[in-house]
Amino acid sequence: MIVKTDEELQALKEIGNICGTIRDELIKMTKPGVTTKELDDYAGELFERHGAISGPKGEYDFPGFTCISVNDEVAHGIPSDRVIHEGDLVNIDVSGSKNGYFADTGLSFVVGEGDPILTKICDVAKKAFDAGLTKIKPGTRKNAIGKMVFQTARANGLTVIKNLTGHGVGRALHEDPAHILNFYDAMDKEILEEGMVLAFEPFISTEAEFVYQEDDGWTFSTEEKSFVAQIEHTVVVTKDGPLLITVTE
Repeated sequence: MIVKTDEELQALKEIGNICGTIRDELIKMTKPGVTTKELDDYAGELFERHGAISGPKGEYDFPGFTCISVNDEVAHGIPSDRVIHEGDLVNIDVSGSKNGYFADTGLSFVVGEGDPILTKICDVAKKAFDAGLTKIKPGTRKNAIGKMVFQTARANGLTVIKNLTGHGVGRALHEDPAHILNFYDAMDKEILEEGMVLAFEPFISTEAEFVYQEDDGWTFSTEEKSFVAQIEHTVVVTKDGPLLITVTE
């Protein structure tokens, strides 16, 4: 999507704030003893309260309002009776729509005190996100974003997941550009335009570079059972710098 009017921008900001709020509320609720299904049920209540529709459920008939992945699950984890424990690595991914506009956001975090490597990959994911964000401006090649993500991971002795990527968003949950890679691809010469709406999401790993889909048809994991941290925000490309619409105050 290319934002062309203030009305479009305000509609995006509304759904961005809703998704960001639901993400934040679920993170606050994630304590030892809670199940991922309890978290997801609360997300469903919040979507209804805000008059919004869950992205994965509404668009893909996903068995949950949100994707909640734990430990060696990388993405698209299905909410269930799984109990969260102290030290778990949890990823909460929230996407949704309202009045035909979509936003997408996610965050990995450690519950309480955990293995220092888990804290490290979450911290490096944030550093990689911030580094990539510096390249999100009109006239920049899209592949410059992935270059910054990859360089940040490598400088910290970590890897990136190469077959999970960011994407365009706005009038659909997934739209052009189809991929925002987490590494540099010289063939990816697309130029960022003012008004583009992107879901930018680095995936930083302890070891693995690729994921596979589990037999449930949804959950992504790594063969190496690596831990992976993600941070995702919906970003509008503007001449004044990247506008993150899923960051809440």
